[in-house]
Amino acid sequence: MDALVFVHGYLGGGRQWRDQRAAFAARRRVITPDLPGFGSNCAQTAPQSIGGFAEYVLDQLSAQGIERFELLGHSMGGMIVQEMAARAPQRIRRLVLYGTGPVGLLPGRFEPIEESCRRVIAEGPRATGQRIAATWFMDYHAAANYPLCAELAAPVSEQAALAGLHAMRDWSGEAALAAIEIPTLVLWGDGDRTYGWPQTEQLWRGIRGAQLAVMPGCAHAAHLEKPVLFNALLGDFLGIGMG
Repeated sequence: MDALVFVHGYLGGGRQWRDQRAAFAARRRVITPDLPGFGSNCAQTAPQSIGGFAEYVLDQLSAQGIERFELLGHSMGGMIVQEMAARAPQRIRRLVLYGTGPVGLLPGRFEPIEESCRRVIAEGPRATGQRIAATWFMDYHAAANYPLCAELAAPVSEQAALAGLHAMRDWSGEAALAAIEIPTLVLWGDGDRTYGWPQTEQLWRGIRGAQLAVMPGCAHAAHLEKPVLFNALLGDFLGIGMG
């Protein structure tokens, strides 16, 4: 059975893909790793670079005997999978760049990365994580799946919270876009407060032959706001009937 790998983003974890695991488990070997410093690996030291996260995921897949796979990355995870595509393109059958962009500084984000760093130190990672997670939903704290994201963010250490922000801040994948030859889908919620349309458009236009899917009425966590639509779009791209 082909493997389908979901890479979560900043302050996330593998459990956020529960709807996707349920939808695709009969057709794919679904892999949802927790990045070091996050999720069930929150006791680990987080890498200081997007490349470090990318090498971790590649090594974990190799350790499981998974050499070829379909790959989706969300938010910071989208940066990580772009780095994986640059380092090991022969291993990736299809690529999905979801709620992400080619520039780690996140121009147009709801707040600058340096402000998030300051607030991690001043207010603590737990409060910062809960505040940031609310921005991922159209209805903020009132969203049905906000508690899941707040729970995933809660145990993250100051080291991991700052390492993730610094890794994003110091990364750019702009120069590598033209070299991506893997069939690619760019997937975005039109109410995303973290990645605006210019970053999404840059991915779509910068990767030769990339497809684009825009989810209406969704913010940054579109897969948790409209999972049926999200899964249908993903399944269509992967050639998996969802009926």
